[in-house]
Amino acid sequence: MALTFFDVGGRKLLSNSIPGSLELTELLMVAVIFAGLPLVSLKGEHIVFDSLDNVWGPVVRKLVKLLVNLLCAAAMLGLAWLMWKTGNDFAGSGETTAQLKIPKYPFIYGMSVLCALTGLVHLAHAVTAPAEQDGAEGGAL
Repeated sequence: MALTFFDVGGRKLLSNSIPGSLELTELLMVAVIFAGLPLVSLKGEHIVFDSLDNVWGPVVRKLVKLLVNLLCAAAMLGLAWLMWKTGNDFAGSGETTAQLKIPKYPFIYGMSVLCALTGLVHLAHAVTAPAEQDGAEGGAL
């Protein structure tokens, strides 16, 4: 936030921006977003669609939680695998950011590891007893 503030201030007041500020902001956003994924999943703080909870019985709700957690786990683990492959490709080709020449592969590897961790959190929620999940704030969706 401070980087963007000083970059915009420099552009507006001094007609000179901070070199590479957009690249740095993008990389920092990647770090913040992907670092938060496992924590959000662990606490069950995702957006929840619960309009049908009153219609469905407890067995169906538990089944839906199980299926959603398994689907999320599969998606996150699959994404982690694809990102790891992309990280390997970027490391091999020496891919860097355009202006500051920061290597991209460490960020891709980090995203991959955090996606895998998020997938494991969803797997843990799937195998946790449904009675324990019901007591959690926000549920596992």
